[in-house]
Amino acid sequence: MLLTDSHCHFDFAVFGPESGIERAEHWRQATAVGVHRLVIPGINESQWASLPALCAQYSGFYYGLGLHPWWLEQATDDWAEQLALALQQAARDERCVALGEIGLDKHIKVALVEQERALITQLKMAQQYELPVIIHSHGTHDRVLKWLRQYPVSGGVVHAFSGSLQQAQAFWQLGIHLGVGGTITYARASKTRRAIAAMPIEALVLETDAPDMPLCGFQGQANHPRQLPLVLSALSELCQLDELRLAAQLEQNVNRLFGWS
Repeated sequence: MLLTDSHCHFDFAVFGPESGIERAEHWRQATAVGVHRLVIPGINESQWASLPALCAQYSGFYYGLGLHPWWLEQATDDWAEQLALALQQAARDERCVALGEIGLDKHIKVALVEQERALITQLKMAQQYELPVIIHSHGTHDRVLKWLRQYPVSGGVVHAFSGSLQQAQAFWQLGIHLGVGGTITYARASKTRRAIAAMPIEALVLETDAPDMPLCGFQGQANHPRQLPLVLSALSELCQLDELRLAAQLEQNVNRLFGWS
């Protein structure tokens, strides 16, 4: 059984030598449980050169390039020009499979109007380079949907989806998959669990968001891509589907999303 972690910050220091374990050993732990690919989202300018270099070192590593709303305040004045240049260079790299992580977050101090300008700029780039988008949406689903309708893209995923069935359906109608991670392992996330269970399996992809979003029972610990089979098990139970068949369908989904099929 093979699994793909569609959203994992594997370039973070917690997965490097600073953790006391070499990055290669962290990856070996993940592959030992069936994780054969992961996608590292780009969140700030410093990664636009480092991610291609990192992913070239490991079979199964892929990446996106983008500016996350949390890093807007630290961005340089010419970040959009620099991102466009990075995307132009990455167009020749098969490991660059997405534009993102981009989006909106109503829980940060950066004004939403400023966040929306950055989002629109990057949606236009996704259109230009025909890349799917990796979306961060925290309390902003309806606004994100508005801009996706105005600037349609070549598919994508709203990562760590948490919301209603109506919102889930609206994303899927636009070709945006739902990233399913640790949230569904918490019984209190009843609205999201109901929404995920009611969606077509074809709309879903797995993720850990490691080192963030620890699963229920692992609170306070850094999340890890080796936990991805536990997300699969939780989804299997939630949807009452056989794990092997579910895993096979989820692989088809992520292959379609990132152009691997």
